[in-house]
Amino acid sequence: MKFWIVSALIVAAGFGIALSPANEYFFFAAFVVLTYVVLATAWNILGGYAGYVNFGTAAFFGVGAYTAVVLFKWLGVPLVVQIAAGAVMGALLGCGVGLLTLRLRGIFFAIATVAVIFIMETLMINWRYVGGATGLQLGRPPVTAPFETYTRMLFVVMVVMAVGAVGIARYVQDSWVGRGLRAIRDSEEAAEACGVPTLRLKLIACVISGALMGAAGAPMPMYLSFIEPASTFNLNYSVNALAAPVIGGTTHWLGPVIGSLLLSTLQQIITVTVKGEWGVMTVGILLVLFVVLAPEGILGLFKRWLKRSSR
Repeated sequence: MKFWIVSALIVAAGFGIALSPANEYFFFAAFVVLTYVVLATAWNILGGYAGYVNFGTAAFFGVGAYTAVVLFKWLGVPLVVQIAAGAVMGALLGCGVGLLTLRLRGIFFAIATVAVIFIMETLMINWRYVGGATGLQLGRPPVTAPFETYTRMLFVVMVVMAVGAVGIARYVQDSWVGRGLRAIRDSEEAAEACGVPTLRLKLIACVISGALMGAAGAPMPMYLSFIEPASTFNLNYSVNALAAPVIGGTTHWLGPVIGSLLLSTLQQIITVTVKGEWGVMTVGILLVLFVVLAPEGILGLFKRWLKRSSR
């Protein structure tokens, strides 16, 4: 079955679930899970395809969230415009960060991306228009028909965004950009020697990744009805966005989807049944297990199983 048909079916299913009498908590939890699907997919475009480990996911996510808040407070624009603006600001930040850091490699690039989080958080802490360090309470606009609650509408919006992000990642993987990024991951020196425009490809990946992360952050203020720098620029976003592709598999667009669905769903269950802090420990345990026992993730384990079965 073609990808676009599957995508349409998923969106239709999400719309149908939103109109069903399902428990409201399901939509609260599903929104978070789908947000991490977008973040993990976006991270993988640069971190998985090109091999450049980005710890700055929270910075792009936060920029998207604060862009949405500014536009909503200033002009009262609808959510669709907020998401589009968040994507644009994420792309611009990705371009700027890429121009400054993509000549670095390995741990030096990773450290530079972490610094971006603290820079953006400091800027928001000192910007009184968006609440500064104490944050800002937001009033949700009226619910759009046919949805009963605003959370159900946000759930459908995030379903569409997740499907769109996966579609973009799939297209990048199969395009000349994806082939060039894989060459960079295997050996950047060899790729440059063969004439691959490494810096341009890395910059394209950084822009696409930043745009998707910024778009993912835009609906979050309306989801929480509140925003403040400490939680918006939380490093948990960066850790989970990195952990999901590692668990699912970084070499294919499906890996981040599998990893984020597994990891985020497990975290939501643990938060409800045990304690929220155990969710962070779960990420650490799964990361260690997969890095040591299955470096290629769940997809790698599945490929090994197929080979053994064929033999």
